[in-house]
Amino acid sequence: MPQSNTEIRQALNDRRAELLQSSADHEADRAPVELDQQSVGRLSRMDAIQVQAMAKDAERRRQDEVRRIDAALARLDAGEYGYCVTCGEDIAPKRLAFDRSIPTCIDCARGGKSA
Repeated sequence: MPQSNTEIRQALNDRRAELLQSSADHEADRAPVELDQQSVGRLSRMDAIQVQAMAKDAERRRQDEVRRIDAALARLDAGEYGYCVTCGEDIAPKRLAFDRSIPTCIDCARGGKSA
């Protein structure tokens, strides 16, 4: 059963809030790794740098998803939600149910429609 715009907006806003909270919760993981030869050995520092790199990558993915959600909310406001931003065709309801912020139909996501 298709969702109302209010339900879609609420789901998008809930996911956005979840992502922003996760970002705040993991802020310390992205902090610079201190060079303290007394308390952290070389291997421990390398592990800390690896953890920091993974945290930064996770943050990048969170921010990308927040941007997709913001764009989906803008499409919802403009009455364009549910239509592919590339070709203008309807996006399959199952595709939108899987990811409410998805901007393209499956054909365009795969590389474009056949002529």
